Amino acid sequence: MHDDGRYDDPRVTGSASDPVSRETEHPGWRPSGAAQNPSDPQAGGSPADAPWPSSGEAASGREGPDSAARPGNATPEARVIPIRRNTSASARFEAAPSYQPVPDPRPASDTPAGPYEPAAPEAAYVSRETPTREEDDPPLAMEAMRAVQILNPSGEVTMPRPERTRVMCVANQKGGVGKTTTTVNLAVALALHGNRVLVVDLDPQGNASTGLNVPHHTGVPDVYDCLINSVPLEEVAQGVEGIPNLWCVPATIDLAGAEIELVSVVARESRLARAIAAYPGHFDYVFIDCPPSLGLLTVNALVAAQEVLIPIQCEYYALEGLNQLINNINLVRQHLNPRLEVSTILLTMYDRRTRLADAVEQDVRNHFGDKVLQAVIPRNVRVSEAPSYGQSVVTYDPGSRGATSYFEAAQEIAERGVKEPVGRNA
Repeated sequence: MHDDGRYDDPRVTGSASDPVSRETEHPGWRPSGAAQNPSDPQAGGSPADAPWPSSGEAASGREGPDSAARPGNATPEARVIPIRRNTSASARFEAAPSYQPVPDPRPASDTPAGPYEPAAPEAAYVSRETPTREEDDPPLAMEAMRAVQILNPSGEVTMPRPERTRVMCVANQKGGVGKTTTTVNLAVALALHGNRVLVVDLDPQGNASTGLNVPHHTGVPDVYDCLINSVPLEEVAQGVEGIPNLWCVPATIDLAGAEIELVSVVARESRLARAIAAYPGHFDYVFIDCPPSLGLLTVNALVAAQEVLIPIQCEYYALEGLNQLINNINLVRQHLNPRLEVSTILLTMYDRRTRLADAVEQDVRNHFGDKVLQAVIPRNVRVSEAPSYGQSVVTYDPGSRGATSYFEAAQEIAERGVKEPVGRNA
């Protein structure tokens, strides 16, 4: 035997000089699952039953031209070499089990049976990853459903309306915690669901007016005229376009000088309270957006309000000045407005990826208890994009996470303000 890719097997060819390829089938070897060769005596077949060509037929092209002259071809024990085929790939997988067809569990019958229905298992196993009916809907469909729920195109009263006007002051002496954003979005959410809402922009920056797309350039009647010149509030209030139940009292740059001018005015701390009380119409909610300071403008808002809503950014800087704000609220309650109370704490700019936000949330909830809303406002780019289009995030992208969170916060505030929800279309 030579290792040059050939076997010289005289048992097959009858001659030691006739090379046999490695790919030729050996008499005692076959791939797994291959049919037996009936011409192989070792396999239980007989040469007479062999379907192989005779020596005369072998000259037709299956064997070489001199195959008839070979001595082995004349004996019945000699096997004619069949067509050579590549079985080397099958030889490598000889140890692998042969494929067994799956038996048909249907009972054998001469009559045609109906469609096969497998038997139900005794206990159905449900994976944890199996989506519920709500989660099974496509994301776009879920977002569209949330948008319709938030926008409330039917105009029905779906949020409870309070028995009396709730005047809420949105205050925090730290800037950038979301006071204006909270004021605008809560007001829009409540107005879209049947409540009559008035927004008083008491910040000289006028961001609340921008978010509601209310003109507040120089020369426009604003809250400054109400505080300094005693102009009635209904003359400066403007309706918000697209939201029939929402009005806004804008703020211009003139309000920046009101801090100094109010020093010499009689009853300077209660100027805004008198203007709101003299308004002839009825509102369910009055939101006052305060500047990031504890000056006379903020004091006017605290005197005019009955409740204080404090937005707290989920960072420790926002907690530093909170004690001072609470002390000032207590001073106003003792000397100027005994009915004032801190009724609502709203966590804003919550980043669930950080442990810091979770730690701040736990500290605030442990300190204020039930005053903290269950709804938390996450960091969402749609909330920041909406003011550039003169809209709130509730109308800009009602299906976003920011709009959904503000809608939940508004609904929670409305439910806390009444003992029993009012019926629809009330």
